[in-house]
Amino acid sequence: MPKQFINPTKLPSDSTLTKTDLDTPFLAVDLEKFDSNVARLSQGTKDFDVHWRPHCKGHKSSIIASRLVAAGAIGATCAKLGEAEIMVRGGVPDVLIANLIVGENKLSRLAKLCKEGKPIVCIDHMDQAVPMNEVMLREGVQCRVIIEVNIGLDRVGCAPDKTLELARQLHAMPGLNFAGIMGYEGHLLTIEDQNEKRSEIENALKLLAENAKQLQEEGIPCEIVSCGGTGSYLLSRMQKGITELQAGGGMFMDQFYEQQCQVTGMKKALTIIATVVGRPTADRAIIDSGKKTLHVEYEPAIVVGRDDIQVTRLSAEHGELELTGDAQDLKIGDRVELVPGYADMTCVLHDFFYVFQNDTLVDIWPLEARGLLQ
Repeated sequence: MPKQFINPTKLPSDSTLTKTDLDTPFLAVDLEKFDSNVARLSQGTKDFDVHWRPHCKGHKSSIIASRLVAAGAIGATCAKLGEAEIMVRGGVPDVLIANLIVGENKLSRLAKLCKEGKPIVCIDHMDQAVPMNEVMLREGVQCRVIIEVNIGLDRVGCAPDKTLELARQLHAMPGLNFAGIMGYEGHLLTIEDQNEKRSEIENALKLLAENAKQLQEEGIPCEIVSCGGTGSYLLSRMQKGITELQAGGGMFMDQFYEQQCQVTGMKKALTIIATVVGRPTADRAIIDSGKKTLHVEYEPAIVVGRDDIQVTRLSAEHGELELTGDAQDLKIGDRVELVPGYADMTCVLHDFFYVFQNDTLVDIWPLEARGLLQ
């Protein structure tokens, strides 16, 4: 008879629950592997005298963000204002919102957040800066801002040759505290040849270093030069002039970072526990986990410890496994553990991380910022 687990938000003080006691599917974190990855990322930036400001767009948890600060991070990087509010109110005051904040409602919230924490916001156009400056002055606060520079991703960011002029204007605004620049080399993560990848990243980040030098020569402070995701951090941390990296996904590790970005040295700390619910043929099994449970668009998921099982297809709530050899003995009711193709987009499908030491449940971390898209 399985143990009952009633309240997923609170772990019983006398808990001896294991993975077999939780209903599937659920998101599992191996605490030993997670801590090992965190230590490696933290030390891996320190080794190159670079600060670590890990992204929380994947984990969405102030508990995790606080653990990362305790492990050496200087704060958190957020994708949305709503995430930043959760992180600041959860005990991580120093947050970079790596996005553009537009609209009266959001600017009023940002001004309030400046009274509670120390947010930094990206700007790439004066039409964002002018209303922001007005709201900050009205509310009696200053907001730290950095310029996002387009270093090749061609998503957002001002052209490198426009950075100095924009910085001059921002530096003169009394409601804004100009703090530096950032860029993202995301278009270079999956270059297969590592020498080519190194060269392309060096060329892209050299644009940031040159911009920072221009600003400093002009007498404009440029304390922050930020870049770098998990898929490029091994190379980005080496580049001259970079002050901080935003790499966060490596704390969990996944198939995309390992297979396509060729990131080494990390352990697969995040998995999905699923149950076999159907056996339509000898070489096929159906599990209770589909696209609403794990993300595989970038890279297929794998089944932990089973080379004889392949994840071949996902629909909304079903997963299809191809079985060979001993795997054809898999029965309805058996469980499998899967490493998702991409952790960031898997985590946001779930409300909780169930945290295990060996197979014993030791903690539950809610994703408080899940769904906060504003």
